Amino acid sequence: MRAIWKGHLNFALVTIPISVFSAARGSDVSFKYLHKKDLSPVSYKRFCDAEGTEVVWDEITRGYEFEKGRFVEVTDEDLKSVNTEVTRTIQIIEFVDESEIDPLYFDKPYYLEPQKGGERPYALMRKALRNAGKIGVARVVLKTKEHRAAVKAVGNMLTLQTIRFAHEIVDPGQLNLPEVSDVTDKEMALANTLIETMGDTFDPTRYKDEYRGQLLDIIQKKVEGVAPATAGPGPTVPGQVIDLMEVLKQSLKETRRKPATRKVREKTVATGSGSGGGAKRARDNKAK
Repeated sequence: MRAIWKGHLNFALVTIPISVFSAARGSDVSFKYLHKKDLSPVSYKRFCDAEGTEVVWDEITRGYEFEKGRFVEVTDEDLKSVNTEVTRTIQIIEFVDESEIDPLYFDKPYYLEPQKGGERPYALMRKALRNAGKIGVARVVLKTKEHRAAVKAVGNMLTLQTIRFAHEIVDPGQLNLPEVSDVTDKEMALANTLIETMGDTFDPTRYKDEYRGQLLDIIQKKVEGVAPATAGPGPTVPGQVIDLMEVLKQSLKETRRKPATRKVREKTVATGSGSGGGAKRARDNKAK
């Protein structure tokens, strides 16, 4: 991995030379726009709105719109004039319980690795955070944007996760949300039982991007000149819930059936009876 940022992690008078690495990567399938008649790529050109002419890169600069239709140029020198010490420091401001931060505020995750000479203070902070059960709220500038971020001890690492500012969170006040619930005790009991029945330990490796996998399979078939299978009817869109009790009962019945199926499958794999039976059938078919 290549570090995207190098600087120092500071708390009080302790300074840790640190490298920052992206902890997540995008997995979107990217597309290019093509000319439909010959599938040649479509390029984009930069035009001056006022003159209606194409502009070459050497004549392009960046600017900030301070009033509608009025701009001020912001040069590379302007950006460099920002305090470089600040931009190379993760400054911890305070320590808080992670439960105090609404998950809605958490954004992008990063790994922190100590640079040479920072191993001991890195290990100290990692252990101190773990023992205290706290996370450090820090100030950091990444690229040209200032962030608040959470410094956390995760396993044998320190991690950094940016935190959105309050003004970046959209006010949900305009949403039409029910204020008074008229659910019955029986409905609540069934809902609680359904949640308990579906309870499990979180394991991120169990979750797969099925849409991405199917899309890549379609693309590969088209590359090979094979026509992809026609999609069947889409999932039934549920209508208005008429009898909530009946829906909860049916959901509970279906959910209780699935764990039993999973246990049978796991037992089959463990004993090898499934693979053995399959192999025998394959041999029988080959003999025929």
